[in-house]
Amino acid sequence: MHTDEAGWPIKTREIHNHHMDSTIWNDFRFRDDDIVIATYAKSGTTWLQQIVSQLIFNGESGLEVAEMSPWLDLRVPPAEVKLPAVEAQAHRRFIKTHLPVDALVYAPKAKYIYIARDGRDVVWSMHNHFANANDLLYQLLNDTPGRIGPAMQRPPADVRRFFLDWLEGDGHPLWPFWENIRSWWEIRALPNMLLLHFAELKADLPGSIRRIAAFLDIAIDEARFPRIVQQCGFAWMKANATKSVPLGGALWDGGAGTFVHKGTNGRWRDVLTPQDNQRYENMARAKLGEACAAWLAMDSFAFDLPQAA
Repeated sequence: MHTDEAGWPIKTREIHNHHMDSTIWNDFRFRDDDIVIATYAKSGTTWLQQIVSQLIFNGESGLEVAEMSPWLDLRVPPAEVKLPAVEAQAHRRFIKTHLPVDALVYAPKAKYIYIARDGRDVVWSMHNHFANANDLLYQLLNDTPGRIGPAMQRPPADVRRFFLDWLEGDGHPLWPFWENIRSWWEIRALPNMLLLHFAELKADLPGSIRRIAAFLDIAIDEARFPRIVQQCGFAWMKANATKSVPLGGALWDGGAGTFVHKGTNGRWRDVLTPQDNQRYENMARAKLGEACAAWLAMDSFAFDLPQAA
């Protein structure tokens, strides 16, 4: 990780693919209270956006979270459309990214929250995401002018085959998984950085919301807190998914409820062979180091608990 003299990460490269154009960060004008929500993908991004929106707006219902919290480095719509829209926002901004640290601009006064999830759970969620995507999603990604690199392909029907392609291709058909996790893990000690795990939110949602609020310097309104927790629960989010899913779910067969799928972990346990799991775990330790790999693997039966009341 390259840093400046003060120890802050600096941008060292650009990333382009069927989804991303990292150059938009070069022209983004930060505000001191900005919040950047970062993930690899399918790791709790929408869940975290919902939590942050509920804290900012104190349990308000009907928030258009997908519009309020754009994926900045998604290349559609283009920067000339997206940047003015974000600049016009008057509320405290909370922006989404799927970039590794060294491909975005890191602002010392902004707040960054990174949420991670066991890669096997990521793949199962990703397979649902792309297997149920309709032609419009693939047209937007592949046919919009400016795409660099190969087109986005539909996934194979066999989820195990999809997992093995992802593992062997380091995140195929999206972007590298291990470097994404590692880049954010490496800066976890920075004062404006909060590292979260999907399993932590599942095990203790109210406690996790309080931890996020403290990090963001948002005072909890105790009278409204039960409402905030309820509206960050999976059942409420699935029932109201059109507000938190891009384009209200128009890009997926079955609509927004398909995007907000199951929110469960461990579905891979009945599909992957012991050899598959060993390959994944060996690669995690080799790519991330023992400490980070152990943290990422906390999605175990012990953590896959019902959400606390």
